[in-house]
Amino acid sequence: MARLGDICAVVSGTTPKSTQPEYWDGNLNWVTPAELTDESDVIYESQRKITPQAVIDSSLKPFPAGTVLLSSRAPIGKVAITGTEMFCNQGFKNLICSDKIYNRYLYHFLKDKTAYLNSLGRGATFKEISKSIVENIEIPLPPLDEQRKIAAVLDKVSDLIAKRRQQLDKLDEMIKVRYVEMFGECKSNPKNWDICNLEDIAQVGSSKRVFVEELKGSGIPFFRGTEIGALAEGKRVKPELFITEEHYQQLCLATGKPQIGDLLMPSICPDGRIWVVNSEEPFYFKDGRVLWVHDINEDFNSVFLLYTLKDRIMTDYSSIASGTTFAELKIFSLKQCKIFDVPVELQNKFAAFIAQADKSKLAIQKSLDKLETLKKTLMQEYFG
Repeated sequence: MARLGDICAVVSGTTPKSTQPEYWDGNLNWVTPAELTDESDVIYESQRKITPQAVIDSSLKPFPAGTVLLSSRAPIGKVAITGTEMFCNQGFKNLICSDKIYNRYLYHFLKDKTAYLNSLGRGATFKEISKSIVENIEIPLPPLDEQRKIAAVLDKVSDLIAKRRQQLDKLDEMIKVRYVEMFGECKSNPKNWDICNLEDIAQVGSSKRVFVEELKGSGIPFFRGTEIGALAEGKRVKPELFITEEHYQQLCLATGKPQIGDLLMPSICPDGRIWVVNSEEPFYFKDGRVLWVHDINEDFNSVFLLYTLKDRIMTDYSSIASGTTFAELKIFSLKQCKIFDVPVELQNKFAAFIAQADKSKLAIQKSLDKLETLKKTLMQEYFG
């Protein structure tokens, strides 16, 4: 094991005065943590540029190409590598590698340690990791050739994961394009379909109140908006809350229970996370925070309705949602949501297209799950 401070130089940054126009819009790269994403790898350009005058007056020190960027606050733990010489703001504690450590090996190590890095954060107002904290982090340090081999393996697995995610994104985009081709955008209605309110073709509501003291550690799964949103994204959900079988039966008698083909959505879902119920396994859900569209008219296909609502919500959320603290879908506003009244045969044709796309997505997702499991195993093997 080696201390990062013994094998790297840790470099912080500075922000030139924003009130001095002569410091900005130059040709020198000046990067901020906001520019790093989960997909960040090598950064060649910054969004903002500074001038040589800013460097002189602010006593800025550049860090060379190959430096490992590490955000130290707001948030802690974003990682990338510089592809060229750069400057940075004070939100970084960057690492200039010595000849004892390969920068891509260090990149993967830090990328795997987000939770650990956050646990090291200090501060009352917001958490931050200091230069000394970063310097004292220990890393396994095999010979340099071994570091390069490890980094090459992790690079390959990471590239495959990125490609699988891109494939899923392309399929989602293809579905959006197909919807617009067949029906047009919901907000503009270029094909001049007849319009109806959602409440005209389905029941729109929520569940019966379940109180905190009624929740149990086992039994029938009880889903909140978080779990419903995850199911909408095709993720596996491990229930954390439950109600008793007896309580579940009482609730079902009072309100009914979700059926296959019903739609459930978190009340806060600007990204259109809507789950078409696809399982007969019993569950119940939180009132208010999860909205329920059920008893759908036989002239409307659930899959068509799903994508219509997704398009309507994602393109016009501000006019549908309301709330003083955060924008939230209310039952009354969802009831008034506008739906295209199109022939069911056309809806079914679209649903068949989605079924084929979903088969492809399922295969890609299975491959992605295996790759992510493999990467976690390798991380554990290499870094502990």
